[in-house]
Amino acid sequence: MNTTAIAAALTIAMQSAGAGAPVPEASRAHPEMWPAAHSPAAMTDARTEAFVRDLLARMTIEEKVGQTIQADIASIKPEDLLTYPLGSVLAGGTSGPGGDDRAPAQAWVDLAAAFRAAAAQRPGARVPLLFGVDAVHGHNNIFGATIFPHNIGLGAAHDPDLIRRIGAATAEEIAATGADWTFAPTLAVPRDDRWGRTLEGYAEIPDVQVDYAGAMVEGLQGVLSADRPIGPERVVSSAKHFLADGGTDGGHDQGDFKVTERELIDIHLGGYPDAINAGALTIMASFSSWNGVKHTGNPTILRDVLKGRLGFEGFVVGDWNAHGQLPGCTTVSCPEALEAGLDMYMAPDSWRGLYDNTLAQVRSGRIPMAVLDDAVTRILRVKVKAGVFEPSRYALAGELNRLGAPDHLALAREAVRKSLVLLKNEGSVLPIRPGARVLVAGDADDIGQASGGWTISWQGTGNSNVDFPNGQSIWAGLRDAVAATGGEATLSADGEFQDKPDVAVVVFGETPYAEGQGDVRHLDYRPEKPLEILKRLKAAGVPTVAVFLTGRPLWMNPEINASDAFVSAWLPGTQGQGVADVLVADRSGKVAHDFTGRLTFSWPRTAEGTPLNVGQPGYDPLFAYGYGLSYAKPGSVGTLPEVSGVDLPPVNLDRFFVTGRFQPPWTMSIRDAAGVTAVTSPRGASASVAWSPTDGAIQEDSLRLAFSGQALVGIGGDRIDLSERADRALTFRARVETPITGALWTGMGMTFVDLAPLTGPVGEWRAISIPLRCLAQSGVELRSVDQPFSLVSTAPLTVSLADIRLSDAPASPEVPCPKKTL
Repeated sequence: MNTTAIAAALTIAMQSAGAGAPVPEASRAHPEMWPAAHSPAAMTDARTEAFVRDLLARMTIEEKVGQTIQADIASIKPEDLLTYPLGSVLAGGTSGPGGDDRAPAQAWVDLAAAFRAAAAQRPGARVPLLFGVDAVHGHNNIFGATIFPHNIGLGAAHDPDLIRRIGAATAEEIAATGADWTFAPTLAVPRDDRWGRTLEGYAEIPDVQVDYAGAMVEGLQGVLSADRPIGPERVVSSAKHFLADGGTDGGHDQGDFKVTERELIDIHLGGYPDAINAGALTIMASFSSWNGVKHTGNPTILRDVLKGRLGFEGFVVGDWNAHGQLPGCTTVSCPEALEAGLDMYMAPDSWRGLYDNTLAQVRSGRIPMAVLDDAVTRILRVKVKAGVFEPSRYALAGELNRLGAPDHLALAREAVRKSLVLLKNEGSVLPIRPGARVLVAGDADDIGQASGGWTISWQGTGNSNVDFPNGQSIWAGLRDAVAATGGEATLSADGEFQDKPDVAVVVFGETPYAEGQGDVRHLDYRPEKPLEILKRLKAAGVPTVAVFLTGRPLWMNPEINASDAFVSAWLPGTQGQGVADVLVADRSGKVAHDFTGRLTFSWPRTAEGTPLNVGQPGYDPLFAYGYGLSYAKPGSVGTLPEVSGVDLPPVNLDRFFVTGRFQPPWTMSIRDAAGVTAVTSPRGASASVAWSPTDGAIQEDSLRLAFSGQALVGIGGDRIDLSERADRALTFRARVETPITGALWTGMGMTFVDLAPLTGPVGEWRAISIPLRCLAQSGVELRSVDQPFSLVSTAPLTVSLADIRLSDAPASPEVPCPKKTL
């Protein structure tokens, strides 16, 4: 039976079970409009299918349900598999062996082996596990692994063979740590650069994704063969996120794509047919929606199109608890997702309840057996092709010399060279001539910033150079390259110097972020320090090169004007020598490597941030798609206008902690009996308070505070004037995790109101709104606020906070003021 016939049969089975509400016409896909594709015949060869049929026939209902559920290693232990026959585990962006996302590589090997050993001890069919990781720019969770440039840089390289080689190197390093599945490649087509995952996209139009999709799949998996599984040096790939995650309205992560089916096909289908044709074994469904219907619950997208018209024979995995976002679903109960075409739930911390409920729903007939068997068949098929039933599958596990292997590092360095885009080079300040005295300023010695999000930790924060034993910063690369020509380089972060240099290189850009926390409201590059350094050097007559680290194009005309040369280095990763390879001439003055990178994202003319993509009506960017200068083909930019097009206050006045991130310039500090502790990492502890990220509406959008004694938590920074916002309210969401046994106060500065009566039951989120007029009446001087949020507990307590800001609209005058405390 072909995939179209199977999809039709499953639709009939679901209808007979009374499953699911009809999909609205605006969100209903019409398969005949879509291009055809098909998984290779080698995925469903006769030997594989016979093995799967026999195994499926021997499995109990409990074992089948277990195959459809994936748990995160932070919430499951190997011994749990003796009771719950789950099919997969994953290591999320902040998960690591023993709760340490900075655990050594051997700990990853040991943990993977422990999970496999536990699965092998289960009674019954003893189906092996798949262990998934987010290796999105190299095996980026692991110390010592090779970190490649993020996709936005690789897109600028326009080199499918490079992508294939990166995929193969990444697979080898994943296999060395005992994992066998990566959630890559990302095939999103980012259409709004305000989206925090723009850095994960290759280009704003699907052309590059089409060129790269098959190459990356083949690099990770190799070419599928009918007579044997993928090799031990290869891993299962997962094309993601199906579909249109890069097209959401306003660039909001997990948002809604509000456009026609024609554009869904022409723009966002992009590289998926090529990935399927190349043999992608899994595809991840997107969090996002199409005209109001979540893809995870849309059978016309998952069954009719993906498994029907596109002929995908692998399995579909969900995103992080995404099934819980469907109407009528929770994270622990969602038959609708399985019926819509999801095959494996990603249930990181909800797996136990989800297993129990799904098992009950199958037994009751709520989930038809045909639906369950189809999902499990697909999962087993992938496991056969992955080789997990073969002893040789893990032949590389423990060969940690593969991490950061010299040829992999050389490949990453090559990728950096090819990704750089030269936007400006007035007066031929580049290349840096031999024998030059070079001042290097800014963030040049910060490998973590150059690597961005999805590096060691999920958001890429809290990293230092010691976390990258195989890395070299941009500063170190420049230092060595300049010295090789007989010159001398000096590092001065603030750009100060005593002896005037021949040229200066200023490295600066966005600080690390990943999904959710990376969303922005505009594209104005706001930090003032880099511009001040550039202007000071310009005034001193020092020719200056700006090297910009970023996950998206940003409006920065003042910085471009203040630079003689401007290079977009994107997020190059750990091999800073690759930047020096292009910027510095050799001892003879010749250029060893010219700029070959070309923009695959249009550079904005204003900071407004509304979608700006080649082919749109009125397309008028500052630098167009495909732009890029070189030494061989120079050009002149001239002086750019410095009117941003957006009216922004000099300081962020209304957003303090949003999407799990302290919004600049605001930071957190703890005051307790031991003194003041400044928070510099997303997790840590003072004498009286431990803090860490936690999940609220989405993954890690909230902050958990565990008080062990009396302490004050404050969000502070610049002194601001809120008098013109006196009609607004201080709003946030709070969830008390343990009973309140002492006083709990909140407010601004050192003026507080009683928070305890406003909170809900233990474990329940409650929206809090405190009108600023109430705080003003209690003594807050709104004209001079330097700590717009304060929280005090006088006794041990654990509480989670999210979305701390001023309200967008005026507070109702009828809202009563809370009781004043201090």
